[in-house]
Amino acid sequence: MKLLADLCKNVKQPPYDFGRPNLPFSDMIFCSALKVYSTFSLRRFMSHMQNALEENYIQNNCSYVSISNFMRRKELTPILHEVIRLSSLPLASVEMNFGVDSSGFSTSRFGRYFSYKHGKVKDYKVWIKAHVASGLKTNIVTAVRLTEDDSNDSKFFIPLLEQTAKGFELKVAVGDKAYNSRKNVQFVEDLGGTAYIPFRKNARGLAMGSPAWNRMYHYFNLHNEEFMKHYHKRSNCETTFHMIKAKFQNHVRNKDPTAQINEVLLKILCHNICVVIQEIHELGIQADFVNVGAGTCGT
Repeated sequence: MKLLADLCKNVKQPPYDFGRPNLPFSDMIFCSALKVYSTFSLRRFMSHMQNALEENYIQNNCSYVSISNFMRRKELTPILHEVIRLSSLPLASVEMNFGVDSSGFSTSRFGRYFSYKHGKVKDYKVWIKAHVASGLKTNIVTAVRLTEDDSNDSKFFIPLLEQTAKGFELKVAVGDKAYNSRKNVQFVEDLGGTAYIPFRKNARGLAMGSPAWNRMYHYFNLHNEEFMKHYHKRSNCETTFHMIKAKFQNHVRNKDPTAQINEVLLKILCHNICVVIQEIHELGIQADFVNVGAGTCGT
């Protein structure tokens, strides 16, 4: 709770405009994250919020309905993205190798489609797909993008690593065949790193504007065993998702689409704080989140 409270202090309060004054955004994000961490329902969670108030981690107490309404706010989403980024920065000195992968979180919503094969309308459960970049040593999540459909994974490779490179030195990037493209491989080399992404059977080594693609193609074919040693570190991406889902469940409780997205982001934020705590004890890093964002978390 101490690290979470320090992180939330970087969130700016929006200016008062009209009507009933809003509860402090820092308190509301703290309570929302603590609720997700507890895995309890909103009513059962209220005792945790009371403990936080007694320990002076928050300034005000509020109803569980206020937390539910707050998680439905769309302006919360970009703030959570920034807070997740800030939560990963203490590990910048030890994490230089990253993997990109995606996984789904189930929801309670259903969609419908007409099956021409069976000649009738069918239902399917809507799920949220999380695309993340995570460290291969500590499993810290450095960047995340969420979608509500089975989007093409490859297009998220560059945005995720681009955000990661703002706070970390990128030496190695790994991904499965879904991320294999000349543009992605060349992007990693332009950042000063090496992309270990296996090639498909029908891939050709023609550079076509990407010298990095040509080099990695021949490295993959001529030194395959050495290449695969680097690639198989991608298993740590699967470990990252397992850590999140094992601790904070593989589904979301909220029924509102915006709240579901924010809930997944809060799961990832809680995961990052747990990772930082672990590395404080294992690697002896210093984690000081007070003013680390210099007021960048705003609305």
